[in-house]
Amino acid sequence: MLDLENLTDLAQLAYPSSKEFFKKNRKRLESMDLVVHDLHNRISAKTDCLSCGNCCRSLGPAITDKDIEKMAKALRIKPSDVLLKYLRRDEDDDYIFKTMPCPFLMPDNYCMIYDARPKACKEYPHTDRKKFYQLSQLSIKNASTCPIVYEVIEELKKTTK
Repeated sequence: MLDLENLTDLAQLAYPSSKEFFKKNRKRLESMDLVVHDLHNRISAKTDCLSCGNCCRSLGPAITDKDIEKMAKALRIKPSDVLLKYLRRDEDDDYIFKTMPCPFLMPDNYCMIYDARPKACKEYPHTDRKKFYQLSQLSIKNASTCPIVYEVIEELKKTTK
C-alpha cells in the first residue's frame, strides 16, 4: 500500500512525467479504457478508502439539484435547509459544501449520507470512467489526493512504454 503521508510529495515529483505522458500518448489512450479500468479494479481492490478519506477532507464536489434532493430526503429536511446549512455557490456558480472536510464525513471516515452522497462523490476517483483520457489533467491533479489515481497513472506509464 502506498504511504499516504508521502502521497502529495510523490505526486508532485511525478507531475512532469505524468503531464508529458498524457500529452505524448493522447491518441493511444483513447482506445485504452479497458487497460485503465483493469488497473482501476486491481488497485481499488487493494486500497482501503476508509483508511484514507483524503477526497472527503480536501475535494469539494460540485453538487447538483438532484443531489440536493437526495441529501434532503436522507437527512429528513427540506432541500432549502440543505442549501442554507451545508452549501454555498462557488466562483463558477456551482453548489459546493460550505466547509471542508465534508460536513458528512464522520471520524471513522464513513459518510453519514453514503447512499445519498453527491454524484461526483460516487464517481470519484474517475479512473473507471469511459474515455478516461478526457480527464487526464484532472487525474494528474487528483493523484496528489487519491492513492488509487496516483497508482493507476504510474502503472499506466509503465505499461504503455
